[in-house]
Amino acid sequence: SGAPARRPFSTAGSYPGAPLSSPLPGVPEPVFATVGGQEKFETRVTTLDNGLRVASQNKFGQFCTVGILINSGSRYEAKYLSGIAHFLEKLAFSSTDRFGSKDEILLTLEKHGGICDCQTSRDTTMYAVSADSKGLDTVVGLLADVVLHPRLTDEEMEMARMAVQFELEDLNMRPDPEPLLTEMIHEAAYRENTVGLHRFCPAENIAKIDREVLHSYLRNYYTPGRMVLAGVGVEHEHLVGCARKYLLGARPAWGCEKAVDVDRSVAQYTGGVVKLERDMSNVSLGPAPFPELTHIMIGLESCSFLEEDFIPFAVLNMMMGGGGSFSAGGPGKGMFTRLYLNVLNRHHWMYNATSYHHSYEDTGLLCVHASADPRQVREMVEIITREFILMAGTVDVAELERAKTQLMSMLMMNLESRPVIFEDVGRQVLATRSRKLPHELCALIRSVKPEDIRRAASQMLRRKPAVAALGDLSDLPAYEHIQAALASRDGRLPRTYRLFR
Repeated sequence: SGAPARRPFSTAGSYPGAPLSSPLPGVPEPVFATVGGQEKFETRVTTLDNGLRVASQNKFGQFCTVGILINSGSRYEAKYLSGIAHFLEKLAFSSTDRFGSKDEILLTLEKHGGICDCQTSRDTTMYAVSADSKGLDTVVGLLADVVLHPRLTDEEMEMARMAVQFELEDLNMRPDPEPLLTEMIHEAAYRENTVGLHRFCPAENIAKIDREVLHSYLRNYYTPGRMVLAGVGVEHEHLVGCARKYLLGARPAWGCEKAVDVDRSVAQYTGGVVKLERDMSNVSLGPAPFPELTHIMIGLESCSFLEEDFIPFAVLNMMMGGGGSFSAGGPGKGMFTRLYLNVLNRHHWMYNATSYHHSYEDTGLLCVHASADPRQVREMVEIITREFILMAGTVDVAELERAKTQLMSMLMMNLESRPVIFEDVGRQVLATRSRKLPHELCALIRSVKPEDIRRAASQMLRRKPAVAALGDLSDLPAYEHIQAALASRDGRLPRTYRLFR
């Protein structure tokens, strides 16, 4: 047999032995895209004659995310039936003057590979669409129609009532009580005002909310001065042109009468306790029985996202961290945060200890959620109050650096996603008329010092606590005792002596 056949792996006859490290002769020099400084990332903002702000962020790619954000939500419902914002969320992207049904809207978006979503929070309502950038004109026209010209037919109102009813039942039945506890802690912290008002529609209001009620609310809060049209992945001038075409001088479905009853109240932190006695013994995620737990959330007023201490509070929240006792350890899981090291690793009977930070335009709330067996509620509350007191104590430089790095990486990783950038642009422009860029926020995070954490925490500890409790509460300490523990030097609950156990 002859020599084995050789297969030529390359057509490198023209450049024999050319090293890959040097450019090939005769090939033109490549031209790479360059960014000269941060100004290329800037968020551009234009205010139209009617007060509507248009904000855009350049981002390369075939798709864009565009939406309208409105200063409207459950915090503005003091003079109305509670639950309007919840209803509007369920009615979003239904039939309008131009589109006969929700299906027509979805078909129009489908032509541009688009999807839509509406979310309401306590202070913001957000209508958003992600679609091919070529369909920008259609998308802005559709958004303007959905926000300003909803038909709110009887059939749609009935469907919304069923959706709201289902969500309320789900809220009370789900094994994870987090959304319910968040409602309760806000209710306790801001008694019957602004962000303390219910985000979900109370069951007794479902039948009472009709088109007239909605129009009366929309007239006051869906006004151009309270709106931002935000876009990511679009040309600014093109977006401004579309806004002028569809949103300037548009006559909404509820008429053009002037807004008269706009609620401008500032959040009043009151502190207090909200308790919900409930049998949690039969809550199970599957065939295996889930242990009966009592859930406690303790919160204190922090600050608004417009104040300087907002960044130290965000770092403090990261430093506390925490999670469930079943979280698998490993890199990036935050197993070095205080609530893991000092609470979950030392008290094996606790099922959860997690820190949360809610921040609004005029207030904020830092809270810790913990859960354990009903017989150990008193001890669990004392462990959490001690952790609150330690927040104002010494801060280890290594743990502070770790929390700052974790916060920066979380910020940057979240901003990899276009819809998240859209929400960030919209919310910041809605609140401050401009946007702090990621590198500016990272500089502020880097500059946080141990004394900033101690100052913010000491200031927070001077407030009355807000307490939310869910489950078997027979061993829950009195609110006055929790308050006394947070005012003491070591966070210990006052000793109680019972004649009968």
